[in-house]
Amino acid sequence: MDDIKTLVFSDEDWNEKYNIPAYVKVYLNAELEEIRKNLYDVVFVNRNLSIDEANSLYASSKAYSLFITDDVELSHTIKKLFICRKGLLLPSAGIQSFFDNEIRNFYPKPYGEKFQPRNIIISHEFKGSVFWKGFSGVELEGDFGEQYHQILYWKNTIPIKKGQCLDMYLEFTRSEDVSLILSVSQYRAGSVAQLQQHWEFDKARLKEVFCIDNMLDDGNLFVTIKAKGKGKLSIGGLHDRYSRRGYGYFLPGGEIYKTSSGEEIFCYFDPGDMKPPLNIYFSGYKTREGFEGYNLMKNMGTPFLLIAEGRLEGGCFYMGEDEYEKLLVRIIKKYIDELGFEGSDVIMSGLSMGTTGALYYSPDVSPHAVIIGKPLASIGDVAANELHYRPGGFPTSLDVLYHITGNTDQDAIERLNKRLWDKFERADFAETTFVISYMIEDDYDKMAHDRLIEHLNSAGAKVYSKGLHGRHNDNTGGIVYWFNDRYKQIIKDDFRRDVV
Repeated sequence: MDDIKTLVFSDEDWNEKYNIPAYVKVYLNAELEEIRKNLYDVVFVNRNLSIDEANSLYASSKAYSLFITDDVELSHTIKKLFICRKGLLLPSAGIQSFFDNEIRNFYPKPYGEKFQPRNIIISHEFKGSVFWKGFSGVELEGDFGEQYHQILYWKNTIPIKKGQCLDMYLEFTRSEDVSLILSVSQYRAGSVAQLQQHWEFDKARLKEVFCIDNMLDDGNLFVTIKAKGKGKLSIGGLHDRYSRRGYGYFLPGGEIYKTSSGEEIFCYFDPGDMKPPLNIYFSGYKTREGFEGYNLMKNMGTPFLLIAEGRLEGGCFYMGEDEYEKLLVRIIKKYIDELGFEGSDVIMSGLSMGTTGALYYSPDVSPHAVIIGKPLASIGDVAANELHYRPGGFPTSLDVLYHITGNTDQDAIERLNKRLWDKFERADFAETTFVISYMIEDDYDKMAHDRLIEHLNSAGAKVYSKGLHGRHNDNTGGIVYWFNDRYKQIIKDDFRRDVV
């Protein structure tokens, strides 16, 4: 385990008073200069802070990871810090227990992955029909028997360390008469026969995230599905994520929202100093699950909201059923309201797939600015380009097309394209600034920039754009540099804030 960097403010030497795990590196009453150049995983406040110490913690501590012991007087300075950092109270009598049992959940490097359906092996004993839905899942239909039998398994195993906990989640749908059990077997690392632990989860448990907590030796998890009954059973991705045992998903304080059909939306909110703007950042396409843009948004010093998703292979462009899209809007407005902000206090942003989220939901917010790099707007065209213009470059785009429209024909392509442009036709962007960096020879959505300019000019929006030569992924560094530079400039000029 990587060291957990822990800053302690106390009149006592905690290294002497408490038994601190070897993987916890304690910085006791660090000097201001040292505090300001570090970002700590956990901060304990066990004495009163000076104003300079408190101010340094806005940048050097993480939200949801600040603990104040119950014997510290909550002065105005500490109360403000406590609110802005989403702090937690910790009984002094519970400090040793926290080191023994809880601090392990504040590790610095989150990780999440999805075992893709293409790694599924179907049992030879199943005699029904098998339909592979691209990279998104497999559908089985037939008679699964009157008793539970193995129907499929994942050919990969999942490594799990001693003391590690995994949050797992299975994407599935089933006919009413079909029942299933997910079976997890842990074998000792290096062995294919020495079983250490075994878990089984029925359909009721599988509707939510379930945990595999390993208190034994290092091992590998083998996962299989058993089923019985008659009808259809669809299996999608199997997600496994390093768990924080109730302290959040991916990051401390990270949240997962789900629709009634089980589609997930991830979000992470940091109140910053609770002064405008609220920076909302949509993660791009990524097969490794989790949030993108944390350090960038954190360094701005303002409140920020990270939004990500894990549907399909690496994301589904933040579009979906009506329930999914309304849920995402509610999440955004929840945190705008919590800060007491208006749409004019918001900047929406993203890169590549993240641009689709920023653009698509900007009419619901009417933000001060939308800052995007490598825009993707006509998602139907992104899929259509897979046929001739970009063969084999991004096959997941075909899954996106099918997932959202239920088809892959020309009509489906046009319907998917219209999703964003129809919202733009009804949007009020008279007070919104759009900052766009794009690839001139983009092979994903080559007309995105021109169509955006056409729509935004008619809406009266202010637009700044910069083009770089190359295809979609040819100069990400150049795009990100201009994206960051313009982002900081808008915060400085429009919100009168200093940004490093």
